[in-house]
Order: sequence, then C-alpha cells, then structure tokens
Amino acid sequence: MLWSLTSMIEAQVYVITGTIAQWYFAKEEDSVPRRSIRSSLRNAFGPSSGTICLSGLLIGIVRVVRTAVDSARREDASGIVNLVLQCCVNMLLSWIEFLNKFTINFAAITGEAYCTSARMSYELLKRNLLSAVFVETVSTRLLGGIVFVFSAIYAIAAWGILKGVTDLGVDSYFVALLAWAVLIVVLGFFIHVLDNVVDTVYICYAIDRDKGEVCKQDVHEVYVHLPISRNSRSTVGPRTLGV
Repeated sequence: MLWSLTSMIEAQVYVITGTIAQWYFAKEEDSVPRRSIRSSLRNAFGPSSGTICLSGLLIGIVRVVRTAVDSARREDASGIVNLVLQCCVNMLLSWIEFLNKFTINFAAITGEAYCTSARMSYELLKRNLLSAVFVETVSTRLLGGIVFVFSAIYAIAAWGILKGVTDLGVDSYFVALLAWAVLIVVLGFFIHVLDNVVDTVYICYAIDRDKGEVCKQDVHEVYVHLPISRNSRSTVGPRTLGV
C-alpha cells in the first residue's frame, strides 16, 4: 500500500517534470509543445515505469525507517549516543530524499534509467549544491508559509462572517476550522505542483549552465543570481536535451 502510494507520487513528479522540461527546451518557434502531458504520461507508465517504482520503493523505505527512528526516540530518549545516531540517520534519510527527488527529475528529462539518472544528478548537485539547496529550501518553506497564512486569514474571515450574519455560536468555530482544513488541503496540492515546477526549472537551468546554452533567457536572468558552490566542466552527456 505504501509502495503504491509513493510510486504514484513519484509518477506525478515525473509527469510534471517531463511536461515542464519539454516546454523549457522547446525552440522559440515552437514554444508550446503539443501533447507534452500525453508524452510524459506515456513515458511514465511505459519505459520509465521501473524507474518510478524503484524511486517509490526507496521513498517508502525512507518513510518506514524514519517512522521507526521517531518511535524509538519517543520510547527511549536517553543517552547521547542514541541521540547522535538518530540525528545521523535523519540526516542520511533527508539526503536520500533530496537526491532521489532530483534523480526522478533527471529521469523525466533525459529518459535514462534510475542509476544513470542518480549519477548524473549527483554530479550536477556536486557542482551546484549550494543553489540547489537554496532553491529546494526557500521555495518549499516559502510556498508552505504562504499556504498556511492564506488559509488562516480565510478561516478567520469565514468565522467573522458567520459570527456576524448567523447565530451558530460555538459551531461557527468548527465551520471556520473545517474551512481552514479544506483550503489548506486544496492549496497544498497546487503548491506541491508548483514546487515541482520550480525544481524542474532549476534542473533545466543547471543543465543549460553546464552545457553553456541558454534555452530560456528570462529563467537565466532570475537563476543567475543564485549562489553557486562550484564551477567545473560539464559532464552531462549529449542525451540530456532529448526530452
């Protein structure tokens, strides 16, 4: 059950990444590729289905291990050694999730197998780690904060309106809480999609930068201001742009 759920989530990321990458690397005269979503879906549930299932399996294992570590911490929080081990395990799991996310991005862009995409994404992250972490952390936290604040404002406004025009009394609090929960779930889905788009555009920009090309000038004008940890010669093969 968990494997199926994580695989479907990875398939969603794959389709979003493939669609955005086709737009990014399209020529100016054909800036809106036709049937890009259909093509990404066909690849996700066709040649790349094994990659998606493997990625989902790894994420599922990470979730299970993290749950076990959290349970052990709640049961026995004593001992500096246990605390250090738990911190190390959590850091390792976070890094696996981070690398796996960019691996599935690479697989969607290049069509390569999981291991090849993992190697290519690792090489890219090694050269651009600082900006990758910056994009991942800032975009995720910023978008999450926007969702929370907007949902809270909406719930307060709904409570105020109900308080002024109805006689629900205490029930108005439950209605406002329900409105907050529904809105945060709906916006959370769209924010998840937008977060994947931001990550995909960054990966495409990094590939452009490695190859010395500019496919989307406006994207380069934004991402060029990000901090870069290391400059080195491109190791991304010629198949990178074969979306």
